[in-house]
Amino acid sequence: MICGPAAASAGSEAPGGGAGAAVSLPDSCEEELLIRPLHSGDIYASFQFRTLWDTDFLHQGKKVSHYRLFPKSLGQVLSKFSVRELHISFTQGYWRTMQWGQPIVPSPPGAELWVWFHNTVADVDGNWKELTNVLSGIFCASLNFIDSTNTVQPSASFKPLGLGNATDHRFLRYATLPREIVCTENLTPWKKLLPCGSKAGLAVLMKSEKLFHSSFHSQAVHIRPVCKCSSTAWELRQTLNVVFDLYTSGQGKKEWSLFKMFSRTLTEACPLASSSKVYVDGELFDLSPATSVLNTAVVLGDRRTYSVYDLTQKETFGQLRSLNLVLRWKGESGDMLRPLLHAERYVAGFGLQTGEIHTLIYNNHPYRAFPVLLLDSVPWYLRLYIHTLTVTSKTRENKPSYIHYQPSKDRLRPHLLEMLVQLPPHSVTEVTVQFERALLKWTEYTPDPNHGFYVGSSVISALVPSVVAMDTNNTQERPLFSSFFPTKEESSYFVRVYTEPLLVNLPTPDFSMPYNVICLTCTVVAVGYGSFYNLLTRTFQVEEPSQPLAKRLANVIRRIRGVPLL
Repeated sequence: MICGPAAASAGSEAPGGGAGAAVSLPDSCEEELLIRPLHSGDIYASFQFRTLWDTDFLHQGKKVSHYRLFPKSLGQVLSKFSVRELHISFTQGYWRTMQWGQPIVPSPPGAELWVWFHNTVADVDGNWKELTNVLSGIFCASLNFIDSTNTVQPSASFKPLGLGNATDHRFLRYATLPREIVCTENLTPWKKLLPCGSKAGLAVLMKSEKLFHSSFHSQAVHIRPVCKCSSTAWELRQTLNVVFDLYTSGQGKKEWSLFKMFSRTLTEACPLASSSKVYVDGELFDLSPATSVLNTAVVLGDRRTYSVYDLTQKETFGQLRSLNLVLRWKGESGDMLRPLLHAERYVAGFGLQTGEIHTLIYNNHPYRAFPVLLLDSVPWYLRLYIHTLTVTSKTRENKPSYIHYQPSKDRLRPHLLEMLVQLPPHSVTEVTVQFERALLKWTEYTPDPNHGFYVGSSVISALVPSVVAMDTNNTQERPLFSSFFPTKEESSYFVRVYTEPLLVNLPTPDFSMPYNVICLTCTVVAVGYGSFYNLLTRTFQVEEPSQPLAKRLANVIRRIRGVPLL
């Protein structure tokens, strides 16, 4: 169960009002920016915007018609399709876990969508199809290409993150589009969902040409029910994560600033936000201007101290009424906290008939073993030989304690493989399975078939042992970046890891042959039929042979003398 912070209570004070102007509002919003240095010299910026609305879309007979901060387009989607939880992300680039550590909000390359429907929905597949088409229009994306061939129904993965503990996975749908390209046309509708848009607050930093000139970019929308005091509220959390490269964005210098990263500075908080803060992991930085406000938080098993800049305070902006944080690296970055869980995947084999998928899962904990849940969705045109599935750890067979496999159907549904595997301490667990490539119909190939076909990322979910005690008190006010995944145990924290997507070549016909046939056919028609048609339509005339030169001279003389010609 996740409870909203005290700052987002229903009796919050209206922005800009005095003590006597306090009104009871059903919704509130917060915004937050986390700046964290990476040991590669790059910089990580994580935006989080949260809107809480004390209402119930799914209440029988209740129709919501008035929207204040919560986007009406999303509210109508939740109500019409009886959505209980919705999680959607658009990502460009791949998160390099071993170089950057664990991300605040994980996401796979491309587009990802997973939805929990209410248990009163009779036709889940019909609602899912209509929902993807509607979201495709809202976010200006290719989500309409999600169909039964790339949708799965997990049996153990992707538990609800919000209020309630649904166990009937018939109402869960999950799909990815690993080839989806993220650009400005996806960012613009995402920013329009914010209470202040991109006109005020932290959103003014979101300049498209700077965000997309980065090593990694991910934007997401998460909607879930949470508890708010004694009632149920809906939480809309919009996240945007960017990694700026040291050399392309920082010109090779370990000195950063807001203007250097975003080409803009902060001038005010969002007037509709009850909280607007900037957190900087300043243990490796000298900050200018400095701040005396510090906050200690435990994120992903790591306790860090952050410098806090409150944008709702006028003193934060100084006399220039502008905040341009300057971050200067103190020196050596030191040793990075090695991620305890890491995974990667690749395709082995030769030729275009068979192959083998290898998934490597690393447990870097020196003495603790823990289980992980692996989810793999493979397209139907890669026909898995499930009897060749092997799981090995330290050169020994590692038998999974739980396996769920749903075979594919050609042109109808993909393979679904879920396994619960125990990872020994300080080990590498390898999961391998062989497959055979199918031959597609010529109309099923992409416009660039020789580029290959993408296979979505594998998903590894686990409760990782924590070095420090995790905070399980979800009722107190905490930074947004430390409260995305619910924490139920002090000794562990939840982590979701995505592998690289695969690029697989399939047997591809020579698509130049139709072009050659067309050229040959046109040549034959032009030469053969053209000559025949010319012979049929041309008129012939018999011409007399030309006279000798002497006779022609004689006729000229006779014409002059007026004598008849010869």
